[in-house]
Order: sequence, then C-alpha cells, then structure tokens
Amino acid sequence: MNKMIFALILAVTSINSAFAATGNVEAGKTKAAMCAACHGANGIGASEAFPNLAGQHADYIVKQLKAFKDGTRTDPVMAPMAAGLSDQDMADVAAYFTSLNRSGAAAIADSGSESASQTAAVQAPVAHIANASAGKSLYELGDPSRNIGACIGCHGKEGNSEVLIYPNLAKQHSQYIEKQLHDFKATTRINFAMNQFAGAMTDEDIADMGAYLADTQAVANVKVKRVATVAVITEAAIAGKAKAVMCASCHGADGNSLVPIYPKLAGQNAEYITKQLQEFKSGARKDPVMAGMVAALSEQDMTELGAYFASQKPTAGNGSTSMLGQQLYFGGDASRKITACIACHGASGKGMAKAGFPAVANQSVEYLTAQLTKFKTTVRDNDRNSMMRNIAKRLKKNDIEALTQFMSSMK
Repeated sequence: MNKMIFALILAVTSINSAFAATGNVEAGKTKAAMCAACHGANGIGASEAFPNLAGQHADYIVKQLKAFKDGTRTDPVMAPMAAGLSDQDMADVAAYFTSLNRSGAAAIADSGSESASQTAAVQAPVAHIANASAGKSLYELGDPSRNIGACIGCHGKEGNSEVLIYPNLAKQHSQYIEKQLHDFKATTRINFAMNQFAGAMTDEDIADMGAYLADTQAVANVKVKRVATVAVITEAAIAGKAKAVMCASCHGADGNSLVPIYPKLAGQNAEYITKQLQEFKSGARKDPVMAGMVAALSEQDMTELGAYFASQKPTAGNGSTSMLGQQLYFGGDASRKITACIACHGASGKGMAKAGFPAVANQSVEYLTAQLTKFKTTVRDNDRNSMMRNIAKRLKKNDIEALTQFMSSMK
C-alpha cells in the first residue's frame, strides 16, 4: 500500500519462494475448517472486518501465518490459531485458499443470501463518502508531495499482485483494507514502508483506497491524473548556490560529479544531504576530506547547501539494467533475509525525503559499489539502526555488482 513512476515492479516475473513446504489442497481444505468462522468456507470473509483469502497468494498467506505464530505480527485471535500450526499445515491451508475463486461466486450461490445479509448488517455509516476514483489515483500514482508511494508498484494493476510475497488487494472488503491502513498508520502493525506511506495518509485517503479496492472494475474507465511536482527554488537554495562553489571540484558545479567515485548531489533529498554534512562534522560518518570541508559550516550553511543541490537535475547514471539487480531491488531475498530496497528507496529509486532515505537512481556504479562495500565491512556505520549494515553483510559480490548496475540505471 513507495510508483507510476512505480510501474517498474510489474517487470518482475518471478521470485524465489522462501517457504520450503509444498501445500496439499485437499489436506488444506480439511485444516481450513477452523478458519471458516471468520474467513468463510469459500475464503470470503464473513464480515468486512475479516480479509478475503480466496485466490490470495499462498506465499503471502504462509508468511502471515508464520508472523502470527512468531509474534512479529500481533493479533489476539490469530496468534493462538497459528500457534499449533506446523510449516506443512500452513502450506496446506495456503494451498487450499489460493485454489479458490477470488470472487467467491460459486460458494455464495450455495450458501444462499444469508452471507450477503450478514455482510450488509455489519456495514456502519461513515462521515466521509468514499471516492473510489480518488482512491484509484492514489493507488496508481501515489502523492510524491506527501511521500506516499503508489501501491501499484508492489500490489499490481487493479490490486492483482505479480510478486508472490505481496498480497492481492482486489476484491477485499473495504473495511478490512481501511483497518490495515489505519494499523500501519498507528504502527500497531509494523512494516516500515507501509508505516511511512499510511502514516502520510488522511482518513479520507484511506476510505477512498478501501472503496477503490473493493471494486476496481467500477472505475476501470476512469483516467487518473498526475499532479506535476517541480523543485521549488527557495531563498535557501539561492543562498546555497554561492556556498556550493567549494563543492564543485568533486561534486560538479550543479551537483553532477564528473568523477564516478564521488556522489552526485543533484536531485538528492535536501534532508539527506544536510544529515550527511552534519555527520561528517560530528564524526558520525568518517571521511578525512569531508571532515575538513564541513568543519567551518554552520547549520544554516548545511541547510542551504542541501536545498541548492536538491533543486538541481541529475544526469543519467552509468549503469545498465540487471535482472538479478531488479529482483533484489524489488523483491529482496527472503531466504537470506535480504530486505527489498524498494521499501526505503522507492520504486523509482528517488528515496523518501521525509524519512531520511536517499535517492539511489542516477548515481554512478562506482559510488554505489563503494558505499555498499563500506556498509558490508562496517567501515561506514552511520545508517539508522544498522539497517544498511544488516542488509549489506548478506550480499555477495555478484549481488552488489547486479544491484549497483540496476540502481544506477534507474531514472
């Protein structure tokens, strides 16, 4: 729920499953009987408070059951339900639900009108009249001005995810979608990317998203419009231009370095640039050249330099596309506990300014390689909560080569 800009994820056609057990549909049907009270015998939630599981990706279902069991996803009802399940049980249940028709049409016909009346009975009036068209625009385009990434990058066109560890959202109950977004927003459900996106959403945005995903076909012919965003040339940016003269020899007059080992600063998030300057000065990020350059800078100087470079347009990187790099960037590798880069750096590689994550698109292969290697060897250690070090230490040499080629090629 980072894009779109984000449609690149749709190019990912396969991903290695992290779940070794192979599910049996018939065995799963028997085991899923305990799920029927909430999720329906046909995998269609008995009320809008419960998610539809019919046709959901098996890998996603298993992933969530494991999370309920180990406590990484908390729910007082699901925790005891998952506690006694073995890996094989989870695989079987997932295989059964993924085999069902996502519309639930056949099973609903058998059960008569009672299910429909029950669903209608739990619907509560809302103050905001949800706008499915607005939800579609937010889903497909996001809102860069608020750091809300487009959902289509991970969850696919019209909510049909092509990446097995990301859930299908199409035809989910609107109330369930809204509850999950509110939980992500309140951080009672933890997923860093989703916490960031949902945290920037208003209650109206969330209601609109629920309305859209409940019936994507209802607005299939509605054309979404992108809100054009341009870099604002502020007084701080103007002041920063004069001060950036001392940076030109390494980073270029406009922030586009001609020496690939030095980072491009053009188009980089202002907050990130300011943070790095502060940490070069404090010693939290160590570099003998930069330490001397920033020693005399004031906080205002750093803010103005960040504003100036952020307002400049970056030139293209020197990398070439890589299938392995693309898969790692968008899907990570769950079997090696490698988190997908998209979660922090966005589907277009532009980063998340307010969250402090840098743009990686258009950077040189040489600079990106140097930084991943430094994180891997802990030579660089100014990452938040060791996030980059924990990921980089699991990357092999060919992983880094592929990732840096792909990130540099992003536009």
